[in-house]
Amino acid sequence: MSKNLSALPKKSRNGTDILNEMKNLGNGDAKWREGKTWSLIYYVDQEHTNFLKEAHNLFLSENFLNPMAFLSLKKFETDIIRMTADLLNGGKNAVGSITSGGTESILLAIKTYRDYAKKKRPWIVRPNIIVPETIHVAFEKAAKYFNVKIIHAPLKKDYTVDVNKVKKLINKNTILLVGSAPNYPQGVIDPIEELSKLALQKNLPLHVDACLGGFFLPFLKMLGYNIPKFDFSLPGVTSISADVHKYGYAAKGASTILYKSMTYMKHQFFVYENWPGGVYAGPGILGTRAGGPIASAWASMNKMGEEGYKNLAKVVMETTNKLINGINTIPELEIMGKPVMGVIGYRSNSKKVNIYAVGEIMEQKGWNVDRLQKPEGLHAMVSPIHEKYVGQYLEDLKTSVAKVLANPGLATSGGAAMYGMIAKIPLRSMVKSTIAKMMEDMYEVSGKMPDLNDTDIREEKNITMTLGKYYLKIIEYFARVREKSSDHNLD
Repeated sequence: MSKNLSALPKKSRNGTDILNEMKNLGNGDAKWREGKTWSLIYYVDQEHTNFLKEAHNLFLSENFLNPMAFLSLKKFETDIIRMTADLLNGGKNAVGSITSGGTESILLAIKTYRDYAKKKRPWIVRPNIIVPETIHVAFEKAAKYFNVKIIHAPLKKDYTVDVNKVKKLINKNTILLVGSAPNYPQGVIDPIEELSKLALQKNLPLHVDACLGGFFLPFLKMLGYNIPKFDFSLPGVTSISADVHKYGYAAKGASTILYKSMTYMKHQFFVYENWPGGVYAGPGILGTRAGGPIASAWASMNKMGEEGYKNLAKVVMETTNKLINGINTIPELEIMGKPVMGVIGYRSNSKKVNIYAVGEIMEQKGWNVDRLQKPEGLHAMVSPIHEKYVGQYLEDLKTSVAKVLANPGLATSGGAAMYGMIAKIPLRSMVKSTIAKMMEDMYEVSGKMPDLNDTDIREEKNITMTLGKYYLKIIEYFARVREKSSDHNLD
């Protein structure tokens, strides 16, 4: 291995050596081929992966910055949008574009509706959008980037947005309503049909974030599952985001943003006519658009077809049901809400079991586990590969819960303590500044990654990793008050 990769090598290196070095570096990554990751990767099998690589590499060097130079890529995009629109009942007027991922799709939706509102209602100074509390964080990023105020609507007990509360939050500056199909934390679908009626009543557009469900829910419906309406079949839905690189099983990164008609989409485009380099026009945020992911998405959708997607949806749902049933046999755990597809969240219902401590032990057993907050829980997104590993996951989960029950101190050590404090500390701006400092450290010249198991970090550098001794005392204070009085809810 090279001793110093921070500087460009003085001489050319052997390609085989470089590839071997890269493989060695990858050995320390999450073991997704072994079913250890329950997010990030949507793995079918090695045959499909090899097929995606071949399709991707056929167009490795093509640049979709200029569609007129690469008519093949434009055909791929057009076909992808038509196939997706058909899945989502878009009708003959539905339009859209392929993007680099769900975040870009969501950014474009917010930019589009902001500019649409400027044309229709130019008196609005600070437009706002109303979203569920569980909306994907990409909407927060979009609101920040495009100077749009984001208003969070409360949830009902089933973790879906309360449409009556949404109605009360609408004001003269509201430009958009949003719902999820499904949401990320609990995998439940917001009442899109009710939101559609409200959007029509208030003459507002409605965006459905189906980045997770867009290439899954239609096939569940074909299999006979009772899936509530969430797509363009509802008259109030004006746009949908759906990721092909999730349950469409394409290579990263490929998503779609679709609109009911060009009435909305034309506000997505950027055109500048006075650049000395020539007239510039683009449909999305990126300039250069890699050809590989677009080719991969087209190839995956054509290879799978309805038959392939239905077969994989069946496998994922059978695995998800095994996972849910297995979790339900553990008395100290419970599923959050009623998940509709291969996305679930679960929490502890026992004061004796800290769910973050359970997550820590699961990671020690080799599983890559995502954490939830508000409420605290663990998360899983099921892929076909998990069919072979769900039994081992449940067995490890049972032993992890048992270990936490037997060792209450695990809740106050290591990553469990950090996640617990971050989730509960009342001074949320301090959480933000602390995580921002962690990001600064990660992107400093050294690029050092934080180690949650580093004793020095936990005990001596609390300012960056555990919100500081001062804030730890705040948490301890609230804990003492809770013990003394059952009349106050300080969570």
